Amino acid sequence: MKRAFSISLTNSLALTYSLFICLALGMLAFVINLFTGVFFNALIKKNITVKSVEIVSVIEWLYNPIRMGFDTAAVEAIGMHFVHEGYIVTVQDERGNTVWDARSCDMQQCMDVISDVSVRMEGRFNMLGEMRIDLYPVNYANRRVGTVSIETYGPYFYSENETQFLASVNRLLLITGLVLIFVSIVMSAAIAQTISKPILSAAGAAQKIAQIYSVGMEQERPVIRIPCQYRTRELSQLSQSINSLAGELEEAERRQKQLTSDIAHELRSPLSCLQVNIEAMIEGVYPIDKERLASCHEEIMRLTNLVQDLNTLASLEWERIPLNKTEFDLAQVLHVTAEQFKSSAAEKGISINLNLRESRITADHDRLKQVFMNILSNAVKYTDSGSITVSVNETDNAHWEVVIADTGIGIAEPELPLIFERFFRSDKSRSRSTGGAGIGLSIAAAIVHAHGGSISAHSGEGGGSVFRVTLPQFA
Repeated sequence: MKRAFSISLTNSLALTYSLFICLALGMLAFVINLFTGVFFNALIKKNITVKSVEIVSVIEWLYNPIRMGFDTAAVEAIGMHFVHEGYIVTVQDERGNTVWDARSCDMQQCMDVISDVSVRMEGRFNMLGEMRIDLYPVNYANRRVGTVSIETYGPYFYSENETQFLASVNRLLLITGLVLIFVSIVMSAAIAQTISKPILSAAGAAQKIAQIYSVGMEQERPVIRIPCQYRTRELSQLSQSINSLAGELEEAERRQKQLTSDIAHELRSPLSCLQVNIEAMIEGVYPIDKERLASCHEEIMRLTNLVQDLNTLASLEWERIPLNKTEFDLAQVLHVTAEQFKSSAAEKGISINLNLRESRITADHDRLKQVFMNILSNAVKYTDSGSITVSVNETDNAHWEVVIADTGIGIAEPELPLIFERFFRSDKSRSRSTGGAGIGLSIAAAIVHAHGGSISAHSGEGGGSVFRVTLPQFA
């Protein structure tokens, strides 16, 4: 199979920029040359007219009123001078007699001048023209004393000096264009390198990430980060996105390893207890009685609950459990949930205070009840004295905020960002004694997020805890 033709990003950008700049320079040069030619030709036509008027003025100055005629020698000198500049002059007196005729005086010289002008205009400038004659009256003291006939190549012509000037301008434009093209190519390559470098860096980093995460989990993952401080906002965002992706993958792997370790730790205790009790009963060390069987059943239920909690959490995190949304009063759910904990709270001398108001909401009734049961369970568990306050407030016209505050032992500030992670315990010994696995708040957070809400905790060690759950009224 033939490999498709491809070009690198750097070369593609450099080529695109170079072609664009060269095209722009070409168009600019064309416009400059066009307008320069138009203005220059207008100037040449004006100069021809001015020169013709100048010739007539000189001829008028050569008229001798005493002799009633022209100074023939002077007219010839002037005429031959202007022949070399491309002007074929003929002077006639007032009676129509020829005073001096350039062609009659030096026909060969005139033909050479005409030939040079024709070759110059037709050969070098590709402008076809013909010799034309303009007649000008010669006046003296407001009286016509003769006529000057000036024959030139029309509609206009360039002198040798003007031709050299145009050639110099064209050479200058050509050299300038070539220099600008070279500079544009260099600048295009530099710009392309600047733009493509972070993109290629991001592509290389993404490829490395794909490679290192395709190998076994037992291998140590290298930390991959790329520079993200670029002046171009989009390139900085791209680099930051790659770094964020790498960080999230690293965190996901860390959590996966931690999850495996935590699950193994949580399963080890009940399984070990079951193994010891069953082996002892098999060997006759322990009698098979109701108390032993109840102990084994308790451990089995602990395993069952753990597996169910893990399944619930995984399903919520992957959004595989549909929410059964109905409209109900959120305050009623909080009231019923709080009533279930009042007896256990009373045994510890804790009061549960309710500050509720009617709060209609569209959500999954049972899931939200599970959220509040998990939070209140922790509040009762970690509060030895004082009170627990449950309130609901309307933050705006679209959200309800449920606040559950206790006067318990609180949570250390470094642990606050971690309490919604799976298997995290701020007080492992207390959690273990009550049989908790550290999944309750993770499930609560997953349910709240599935509803499009948010959950947060504020606390200080020894100063109680405050949990805030914000939910949309109509999801």
